[in-house]
Amino acid sequence: MTPSKVYFTDFHVPVGTSQLDKLQRLIDRAGLGEIDFNKKLVCIKMHFGEPGNLSFLRPNYAKVVADYVKSKGGVPFLCDCNTLYVGRRKNALEHLDAAYENGFSPLTTGCQVIIGDGLKGTDDIEVPVAGGEYIKAAKIGRAVMDADIFISLTHFKGHEQAGFGGAVKNIGMGCGSRAGKMEQHNAGKPIVRTEDCVGCRQCAKQCGQDAISYADGKAAIDHAKCVGCGRCIGACNFDAIENPAWDTVQMLNRKMAEYAKAVVDGRPCFHISLVRDISPNCDCHGENDVPILPDVGMFASFDPVALDQACADACMAKEPIPGAQLYRRMKAKDFIDHHDHFENTTEGSEWKSCLEHGEKIGLGTREYELIKM
Repeated sequence: MTPSKVYFTDFHVPVGTSQLDKLQRLIDRAGLGEIDFNKKLVCIKMHFGEPGNLSFLRPNYAKVVADYVKSKGGVPFLCDCNTLYVGRRKNALEHLDAAYENGFSPLTTGCQVIIGDGLKGTDDIEVPVAGGEYIKAAKIGRAVMDADIFISLTHFKGHEQAGFGGAVKNIGMGCGSRAGKMEQHNAGKPIVRTEDCVGCRQCAKQCGQDAISYADGKAAIDHAKCVGCGRCIGACNFDAIENPAWDTVQMLNRKMAEYAKAVVDGRPCFHISLVRDISPNCDCHGENDVPILPDVGMFASFDPVALDQACADACMAKEPIPGAQLYRRMKAKDFIDHHDHFENTTEGSEWKSCLEHGEKIGLGTREYELIKM
């Protein structure tokens, strides 16, 4: 397979220019302007950040992309879909309030903000997955699929289950309706190792299904209510929660790749990832720990698989930041080195299966040519 082109620029800027200028040059050099935008509706998919989290991408970056699309005659809108978990993005009204609170509005970004799966997360459409092995028809937010052109704008960071949150996750999980997210997450259910549970109740605060109760100061998970989203695993600071199904993370990753393929097939698509503020967990958390790695730069490509691979490779070349979660884990007495920064950050997380499956089903290729600007 021919390697895909991935374009890269770092965050260094001389006096008189800015990172926003560099982003505009990056997407232009990477070929975004080759798409015919004339009078086309353009979905810019991004994560607006759970309020309280401060590592999400600033709206300034979104405005660069929206302004570029408008300069080519397109009609852009920012979009995300509702969440499964408890928080302030589980219905469109609260989701929009959260987006506005974090700075995403027509005034700051130059385009409208739309919640892709409607008021309650039920406005979706079933989209066939060409070559899908696990998903035959993905449940995607209707507004996402109604767009003529799709652009992903991703904050590349760690993730407590999928290893990292990159372009494929932003597209696949992010564009799924609430039913679509549940379909991707339902491969396995976590359990509590009661000997390690201290009864802090952080897991219950993160559960959107009221599946966690307490008896004798220990957590217990009701599998009849649990959807297997894994947020409780990330919330536990004592490693007391695990998923005993060894292939659950791999299944999640493969389903995400298939959902991403449903989103991008059949229309022009382009993908941008900013590798900065690399927090250990997803921007869905209402908090963010300090970054585990130094900022890397901005990447762009027509291929989301190659883009994720390039971002991951760049992260692996960085040294962990002293004092961060990754660094502390690596200094622990019982540390097992997986030779991977993201797996080392959260034990049991894994990301390679996502890109391997994405390549298998034709979403993209892991082989890439890195073009530095």
